[in-house]
Amino acid sequence: MGEIMVSVSGLRKCFGSMVALQHIDLAVPTGSILGVLGPNGAGKTTLINCLTTLIKPDGGQAAIAGYDVLTQPAAIRALISLTGQFAAVDEELTARENLILFGRLLRLSIPAAKQRATELLAQFDLVGAANRRVKTFSGGMRRRLDLAASIVSEPLVLFLDEPTTGLDPRSRQQLWQVVRQLKAQGITIVLTTQYLEEADELADQVVVIDQGTVIAAGTTDDLKNRIGGTFCELRLAHLQDEAKLRQVIADWENRELFRAGEAFTLAAPDGVATLTEVLRRTDAAGIPLADISLRRPSLDDVFFALTGHTTAV
Repeated sequence: MGEIMVSVSGLRKCFGSMVALQHIDLAVPTGSILGVLGPNGAGKTTLINCLTTLIKPDGGQAAIAGYDVLTQPAAIRALISLTGQFAAVDEELTARENLILFGRLLRLSIPAAKQRATELLAQFDLVGAANRRVKTFSGGMRRRLDLAASIVSEPLVLFLDEPTTGLDPRSRQQLWQVVRQLKAQGITIVLTTQYLEEADELADQVVVIDQGTVIAAGTTDDLKNRIGGTFCELRLAHLQDEAKLRQVIADWENRELFRAGEAFTLAAPDGVATLTEVLRRTDAAGIPLADISLRRPSLDDVFFALTGHTTAV
């Protein structure tokens, strides 16, 4: 653990009678990635908006590089950058023109803005598309360009608010590699995401937010170890058998079953014995399975254990 770049203590934010954030505590070391996990409406974006001075918190304290969010917002804005859920680049301009425009808005000279654009096009693997209009770009290319625009000013802290929303798996992998490169440059990153795999891949530390409150914090391994054991994961041959499967599991010592995509998971404290019992029960109920296996707990399992639901709520 190094010097703390982002510090939050008792942060609170309300919108009328709705409490969006309450008693949020965070500490993000310099040059690390913090993953902020939670479902839609958990308070992730509200937290980012408070830390980036877009909205004022109602209580608590927050500081970036020692500057207070409430009393020194101008100093903070000079040190940070934010990439929202949707690309903010101009579709009618080329990639190069967009980056030069951002450089000029940040008061770089024309030669300096052009030089910075050239550097970023190379860094984000956009040289071949530098002179194409952004409206011809794929979703992944737009997000890479958006990230490039976010670091024109070489920020100390980069806030990424669900940056891979809507991207296909290949584009997500490409963006993950870019994020790793930014960390290697020493940039501190706060990343909000609904994708548990994303946090597992990128984050040094994770906080889980639900209903505006931090319900767990630590490394991904720390969180997985909290629930321990193994899990039985199965896939049905026919998804219409889900109701029958849930009844079979519910009749078995009130064990909980949750679904993520087409996969169903339940705790397997007895390891192979649990898997064998699932096979026996599904066979007796006439429920054909496409696949079944034992595995270590994932962050999805952790989130469900902590909240009673997955991030897809």
